[in-house]
Amino acid sequence: MDSSELKSFLDEKVIQYNTPDFIKSDPVQIPHLFTQKEDIEIAGFLSATIAWGNRTMIIKNSHRMMDLMGNAPYDFVMSHSESDLEQLQQFVHRTFNGLDFTHFIKSLKNIYTNHGGLETVFSKHAPILGMQESIAEFKTVFFEIAHDQRTQKHVSDPRRGSAAKRINMYLRWMVRQDNNGVDFGIWKSISPALLSCPLDVHSGNVARKLELLSRKQNDAKALLELDTQLRLLDAKDPSKYDFALFGLGIFEGF
Repeated sequence: MDSSELKSFLDEKVIQYNTPDFIKSDPVQIPHLFTQKEDIEIAGFLSATIAWGNRTMIIKNSHRMMDLMGNAPYDFVMSHSESDLEQLQQFVHRTFNGLDFTHFIKSLKNIYTNHGGLETVFSKHAPILGMQESIAEFKTVFFEIAHDQRTQKHVSDPRRGSAAKRINMYLRWMVRQDNNGVDFGIWKSISPALLSCPLDVHSGNVARKLELLSRKQNDAKALLELDTQLRLLDAKDPSKYDFALFGLGIFEGF
């Protein structure tokens, strides 16, 4: 199909999947449990962090994280005691364990106490350097406090070739202006035009079949290639096509 046909096809799929029904089977349901901005962004960040593997287990373990924080993530981050942190040691999702969870809480407290919060850190470099460099800068801030080396693998770094799928998904949740109630659009300091489509096995395979992507690896170079193509389809809201690519891959076996 030519470019206009491809755009029409993908736009139709966005309309099909970018609906409240999408929330029921997606980790984005976790931040939708909350109304306060800080609760939404912390719940979203933590659930996006463990968003790999079986989706049912991701959602189950994300609810478990919220339970361990008394279903008040921002209050827990800012006011936790050492005994509260000890309770986190029982948590595990694949290779993300209680040690990692504990550092994430401590780092989030540092970010909200000393850096103005998650939105401020992610937006600091975004307008000039773009979101992938912003993600890399975020990782530097996230690990500026004492931490176990093993925890670093749970925050992706585009400078080391990562497509940073989970963080790009998280940024879509927080930044994208969505009239259909899936993405929150609560971060006003970052333009949705800067967002990247989360690239994983499913979206990558569909993108290749649609000839939006030629690179075989799902890495930072592939993300740049996909970004370039999706911005030709919609420069103002390129990450909306995540709904189309993901929906075609997961729900239609495209």
